[in-house]
Amino acid sequence: MGNNRWITVMLNTVLLAAGFGTMHMLERFKDAVISHYGISSSALSYQQDAYVVGLFVAFLLGGTNLFKGSFKRSVALIVSFAAVPQFIIPFVGNWWVVVALRFFQGFIVALIAVFSNQIARLFLAERPFAKGIILSGIFWGGLYGVHLAGWLAPKGSGWDAVQRTFLISAVIMYLMLAVWWLLVEDFEIPRSSSGRGNVSVWRMPFTWVFGFTFFPALWIIFTIGSFTVKHAPFSGAQISTLLTSLEVSLGIWSILMGYLGYRLSVKNSSNRGLFKAIVTVMSISYVVTFLGLLLVWRGFSSGDYGTLLLGLAVTGIVQGTGPAFWTTAPAAYPRGIYPDASFALGLISNSANAVAPNIMFLLVAGVSTGMMIFLTVTLVGIALLFTASRMRLPVEEPGNET
Repeated sequence: MGNNRWITVMLNTVLLAAGFGTMHMLERFKDAVISHYGISSSALSYQQDAYVVGLFVAFLLGGTNLFKGSFKRSVALIVSFAAVPQFIIPFVGNWWVVVALRFFQGFIVALIAVFSNQIARLFLAERPFAKGIILSGIFWGGLYGVHLAGWLAPKGSGWDAVQRTFLISAVIMYLMLAVWWLLVEDFEIPRSSSGRGNVSVWRMPFTWVFGFTFFPALWIIFTIGSFTVKHAPFSGAQISTLLTSLEVSLGIWSILMGYLGYRLSVKNSSNRGLFKAIVTVMSISYVVTFLGLLLVWRGFSSGDYGTLLLGLAVTGIVQGTGPAFWTTAPAAYPRGIYPDASFALGLISNSANAVAPNIMFLLVAGVSTGMMIFLTVTLVGIALLFTASRMRLPVEEPGNET
């Protein structure tokens, strides 16, 4: 049974990576897309904005019954939100229809909350480690999508190569879904609060405070790459290496800090003990992120490529907050409502996806302003964790049960 659980973790990771291969693929074909649709570079950016907003809306829908009921059915539906548009996009003649389809592809992020329900059933102390491995699939997926595009459609290829790349990547998603489906067990995700009356996670102050503890991490994760592209005084090839190193760093830190969360959780697997491990891992991640950002700032200011590369590699630990954050719901909430709590926490934190890129674009004209914002949100994350650590958990409220 133990080995089967970890096989499930690896299958989840690969399926998530296949889905997130859609994240940057269209940008990889920037010149071909602009030429084919006759649009400007600014219009091209709308497709990524739509994708990011889709990430946010996916958690909003998580509060409905759309992703409840059969776990396997929910996963298949979520994967289809990414795969079906991937089949259609290269054959659509209207650019704004493409933008709309990219919005739906952002729903792939709902896999994270759905997988959290599964991991809560399979593991206890090992939850952060399992979740860290799965979340790393986001970043392996981003690298996979870009490199698959480069392999199937080298620079200068015609639109037929773009079509071929999208079709193959969509087929790969469904092939991975088929393998996953055959090897993973199904279960029911509760469609209601399991008879708990009017209990709502949205009425709990803890939900709002802890939901925003992950907001700063996502702010950094979703903007540090574009900030680097805009401000790094280096060649295109060097910037590409910086971005690749950042993605790899995010993936590796996700696994390493997930493992740390596991080791800390083993020492005390009570609800409060698990939550203490969660807060510790997230706090360490933010403190080291702050130091990494100082290195990034120095690298930008001095034009020192090595320092900037090191700074981004260290800053990647910000993703170490993810595995801990996504194991909070089953540790902190009663069993009957933690599936709802997973989506609620995800919705609050992922509001960063919807606002951060636009705010950074509008307010940040220079390196210093941007770096001050990054450092400030990191400190806000630490302050919120301190506040949450002193609050009573929902599962500790009188009348609630584990």
